[in-house]
Formats: sequence, structure tokens, C-alpha cells
Amino acid sequence: MSARMHLSPAHPAHPRTPGEEQFALAAELLALLGDRTRLALLHALTGGEADVTSLTEGVGAARPAVSQHLARLRLAGLVSTRKDGRRVVYSLSDGHLRRLVDEALNVADHRLGDEPVHD
Repeated sequence: MSARMHLSPAHPAHPRTPGEEQFALAAELLALLGDRTRLALLHALTGGEADVTSLTEGVGAARPAVSQHLARLRLAGLVSTRKDGRRVVYSLSDGHLRRLVDEALNVADHRLGDEPVHD
């Protein structure tokens, strides 16, 4: 662990010892968050629903790449979709994911020496 990084006592540890299933699922989730474009898409969705066009503009990636990443996130159950006419609108599937994305970015801010971003 970097000398610049420390653990905050603000949030208690997981209430029980996780089993293999929890560790495996958490590792899968963190692997999905380990991609810059997917993390940027999830962060964009913390602000609310968006379609592929808006997300493409927001994250600065090519539309086919954004569509592929969104499909992967949807299959993993991290984002939900709904139809709005011909458009498909994406949203985060739950608030835990929003907090996880926010915390990952706050850790990055802390390591870069900046103040954390609060929505």
C-alpha cells in the first residue's frame, strides 16, 4: 500500500467474513470496473439515465466500443435498460454501484493529492 494512501475509519468493515462466493463475485465486479471506459460510463450514469449517443459524447469513446461496454455491463447486471421510443436508455442497477464508483474515484483523488469529488 502506498504511503500516500490510508484506510478511513468512516465506514465499518464488512459485517461478516465473506465466503468464496462473495470474493469471486466481488473480484468479477472489480475486474469490470478495472476498464477505464466502463468506469467512465458508470460514472456518467451516476448522474442519471442516458442513451448511447449521450454516453458516447460524455466518455469520448467510439460508439461501437461504448455499445460493447454497455452490453457487457448489462449482462453483468450492473446497468439496466428501458426503451424510450427507438432509443435505449441506460441506468445504474443499484445505489451500491454508485457508491463503489464514487469511492474508487475518491481514492484516486486522494492518491493524486486532490480533494474528493462529492455529488
